[in-house]
Amino acid sequence: PILHAEQIKALTRIIRKVPIADHVAKYALQLARMTRRNEPEAPDFIKANVLWGAGPRASQYLVLGAKAHAVLMGRMFVTHEDIQAIAPPVLRHRIKTNFNADAEGITADDLIRKLIQTVPVIPGEAAGGQPQLFRSADAG
Repeated sequence: PILHAEQIKALTRIIRKVPIADHVAKYALQLARMTRRNEPEAPDFIKANVLWGAGPRASQYLVLGAKAHAVLMGRMFVTHEDIQAIAPPVLRHRIKTNFNADAEGITADDLIRKLIQTVPVIPGEAAGGQPQLFRSADAG
């Protein structure tokens, strides 16, 4: 085997401890929320093409997947780009397109790509213009 069970467990512990800034975690939450057609702020293209969107756990897995992606990229912190990179595999099976989307050939991946382009990245500043501190997965 490439990795033994204990090595996988150790990597999992490391990945869970990778810090994520509050604004990046909020971006993951916002991205998942915007897949739901009943959200007041959901874009019109979601309301027109989605039967049901990603549930609350999707944002948790966006964060966890982004942490793993960051480690694979050689970083011990998560960026918006990590969230965006992991969004299609995390969200695609959590979004059910409606008949209109199916008839037009619009897929969940199409909607996710458009969401990434539409949902603004949340700036990383705390009150007073100071950068926000990172927090580990153990904190939330």
